[in-house]
Amino acid sequence: RVVVLGVTGAGKTTMAAALAAMLGAVHIELDAIQWRENWTKAPLDEILAALAGATAAPRWVADGNYSSVRPALWPLADTVIWLDYSLWRCLWRVTVRTLRRVRRRELLWGVNRETIGNALLSKDGLPAWAVQTHGRYRREFEQLMRGDAYPQLRWVRLRSPRQARVWLGHLQATKKPDSIEES
Repeated sequence: RVVVLGVTGAGKTTMAAALAAMLGAVHIELDAIQWRENWTKAPLDEILAALAGATAAPRWVADGNYSSVRPALWPLADTVIWLDYSLWRCLWRVTVRTLRRVRRRELLWGVNRETIGNALLSKDGLPAWAVQTHGRYRREFEQLMRGDAYPQLRWVRLRSPRQARVWLGHLQATKKPDSIEES
C-alpha cells in the first residue's frame, strides 16, 4: 500500500503504474478520480467514496499530492515514495509531456484535453503550478517524513530519475513486495 508523491512533472503516475504492475497491485490515479469534464473537480465526498473502494484492494499504489484525501489515504498506506526532483527537471518534463499530449490530442481521464493555453501559458497552468508548489511541497513532505503523524510509513526519497530507475530495478530483481526500503 504505497503513495507516490512529487511536484507536477516528476513522474508520479509513471512511477505508480510501473510499481503497481511490478507488485500486482491496483493503480489509483488521484487525478483520474478528481478531474471531471471541463477541468471541474469532483466533490470531496465522491472522491473519498471512490478512494475507499479502490483502497479496499489488498495491494494498491496511489499517486498524487492531494492533502484533502491524506487523512483517508495515508493511514492505510505502509510506504511513501517521494520523487524529490529539481524544479528545472520537473518544468522540462511537464513541458515536453504537455506538448506531446497536445500534438497527439490525448484525452486525459477520458474527459479532458490539454491545450498550449491552458497547460503551458495560463497563470494556472502546469509550469506555473510546479513553480508555485515545488518549494512548498518539499518543505511539507520533509516535515511529514520527519514527523510522527503517520508512524507506520516507510519513506523512499528518490532525488533523480536515475535513482528511481535503479531503485525500481532493485525491487524488480528481488521480486518481493516487502522489499520496499528507505532510500
